[in-house]
Amino acid sequence: MRTRHARWLLPSAMLVAGGVGIGQATVDDNALRKTAQELRAVTQEMQFQRIATLGNYRNLGADAIDQETVSEIVAATKDGMMLVYTDSPGERIGFVSIVNPASPIPKGTLAMGGEPTSVDVLGNEYALVAVNTSEDYVNTSGKLVVVNVKTRNIVREMPLGGQPDSIKIGPNGRYAAIAIENERDEEVEVDGVEGGLPQPPAGSLVIVDMLGKAPAQWQLRTVALTGLASYGGDDPEPEFVDVNASNQAVVTLQENNHLAVVDLVKGEVIHDFDAGKVTLNGIDRTEDGVISLTESLADAPREPDAVTWLPNEANGSCRIATANEGDLFGGSRGFSLFDCKGNLLFDSGSTLEEIAVQHGHYPESRSENKGVEPEAIEYGRFAGDDYLFVGSERGSFVAVYKVVGKKPSFVQLLPAPLAPEGVLAIPSRNLLIASGESDDPSYGVRSSLMIYQLKRGQPTYPQIVSDDRAFAPIPWSALSGLAAVPGKRDSLLAVWDSYYSESRILWIDASARPAIVTDDLLIQGGTGNYDPEGIAVAPDNTFWIASEGNADDSRPNRLLQVNPKTGQVLREIGLPAEILACRKAATARKTLGSGFEGLAVQPVKGGYRLLVAQQRGWDYSTPECEDLDDDAGGLNARGEPNRTRIWTYDPAQGTWDHFAWTLAPLTANAAWVGLSEISRAPDGSYILIERDNLTGDFAKRKTLVRITLDKADDGLITQGEKAIHNLMPGLKANHGWITDKPEGVAVTSAGLTFVVTDNDGVEDWSGETGFLGLGGYKKLFK
Repeated sequence: MRTRHARWLLPSAMLVAGGVGIGQATVDDNALRKTAQELRAVTQEMQFQRIATLGNYRNLGADAIDQETVSEIVAATKDGMMLVYTDSPGERIGFVSIVNPASPIPKGTLAMGGEPTSVDVLGNEYALVAVNTSEDYVNTSGKLVVVNVKTRNIVREMPLGGQPDSIKIGPNGRYAAIAIENERDEEVEVDGVEGGLPQPPAGSLVIVDMLGKAPAQWQLRTVALTGLASYGGDDPEPEFVDVNASNQAVVTLQENNHLAVVDLVKGEVIHDFDAGKVTLNGIDRTEDGVISLTESLADAPREPDAVTWLPNEANGSCRIATANEGDLFGGSRGFSLFDCKGNLLFDSGSTLEEIAVQHGHYPESRSENKGVEPEAIEYGRFAGDDYLFVGSERGSFVAVYKVVGKKPSFVQLLPAPLAPEGVLAIPSRNLLIASGESDDPSYGVRSSLMIYQLKRGQPTYPQIVSDDRAFAPIPWSALSGLAAVPGKRDSLLAVWDSYYSESRILWIDASARPAIVTDDLLIQGGTGNYDPEGIAVAPDNTFWIASEGNADDSRPNRLLQVNPKTGQVLREIGLPAEILACRKAATARKTLGSGFEGLAVQPVKGGYRLLVAQQRGWDYSTPECEDLDDDAGGLNARGEPNRTRIWTYDPAQGTWDHFAWTLAPLTANAAWVGLSEISRAPDGSYILIERDNLTGDFAKRKTLVRITLDKADDGLITQGEKAIHNLMPGLKANHGWITDKPEGVAVTSAGLTFVVTDNDGVEDWSGETGFLGLGGYKKLFK
């Protein structure tokens, strides 16, 4: 087995926790990140598969579609049949039945009279909810709300004397621990530090003595956590707590960069230690629209958020795992394992960032902050193996690891809800739950719960990953146009769009699952400021790129001819002058930003033409341009043209023409229906993507459309002249919240059809990319 020095490991002074350095180390390539080929090789192993997604809005009823509602922390009854989650914006908790985990059923909500921050469940009977009722950052208060899960009645409320955050019930049900954070005001400056410490009141840990008694007999005790941390010791900021079978609670003091272990029976701190700092190499620290794992970060405090106990080692030594999100000064972009005395057993370094890049989930817009921002961490023992689950808030994924002793090894990446906050293992049912805290009412990307099951077989995700180059994955994301490599059965070209500041062409090996990005080429020269949305290969083997413009033409719609070896722009073609003049004079402008989307080559006698799909129709609304716009078919209910067009361009003659395209009718709640791609099939027909702009439960139209150009001889493709293939079943097969953006389609010389979706650069979308191999194109349209 090959080994290499991990690029993130430096001499011991640079990777320290509690004063204990780990020194130099080597890492198996297989241990912390798998190669693309190794991900392909997984066929019959036990893997987690997503089996269901439930939008939390469904718990509120149809009349509340416009309300914000989220699931932050999620817990389950002992039998694993009922989920309870916190909905902070709605000041309520929600219930979901997972008797059949593949078909979760919303079971309603219950008002909490304040902001629920965390929840756990005692047996099958009582949900314990930590609720924040604070007036402000100084006048803090909270309560423990005890709910009968079966009757949905509140059976007791207990004042907590401060603002709570996390709550956890011990495995034997005798004690619960509540982190009283009394969070800081991030706008208050302390000793020159914005949001710095101390900011009284101090946080603490509250112990709930349940001891097998009824809720009416429960008692509370408070454990002071002051005087422990080297920074802000008078103002501990407890963030997260977990309890083990020995009735010990481990609590993170995030802004203090500290951890404490509390004996719940005695109500005493028995261990505490500094979480230490990490120096990272091979990360991206600059938000410049380019993913580049070439920078370093020195002495970053871990500042852990979530924490979980692992089983003791064989020698009896305890183990703790932390998700090092960061908050005030730090965040080390990974996770760590410690023993109870603070000795560092393991640190993931920059490998979680590499995994995110490899899977297209890296959030470039967070590079100057905390990168993938690991916030959640959970332990579970499944089928005799110890697993760790690390949730990335900004990358919207859960990384799965097996742990043997001190050595976690990466298993797989799971696509998660947008901004996952909670991760819950239910080993008794082979289930894992992830909950998302981001919500976009009414018909945007809604907060959801996702359910995964451990089962044998190749996982359905990822569907595309990247190969390595110089010991790091090839960056990719925001894929748009797709094209077949001429003469190749399963080789493709792709482009990413203007989410990134530089434009690139990617090579994809689609011969097996997952598809693999094997190489890339920077587009160079030209006027720049491109938004690549389509790609095609000309008979002379040069590449043509369709670059979409914006509404005011500060970024114009252009065709780019590109050298396939150097990436140099050879020619740059804009729209005809009369069209540009009409666009400039237009009074109806809302569709003008929906321009060039797809690109295909049409062989003709003596050369070729380019066919360019315009996403939506343009209505200039000026008399002198009336014959040049797309409103001849009338306007739809939203005042937009019922037609768009397919532009044609003759590179030899330098001339433009077009034919009209009748758009499919608007679907319910959609803002628009438009085109996203056009590609040529081996028999000379053309396949386009026609879709609405909705995601998830609201998406209704995601289609491939096949046409023959003889149907356009009269200048118009009508709805009846289209052959339709519905993409919805294929998009739903991964059991997620489906994207609005199937953006690329390609048909190879062997007739194989591939579709890729655009993940918007992991901004306002979960980062999930779909790559569908649909088989022979002719069968799709029967």
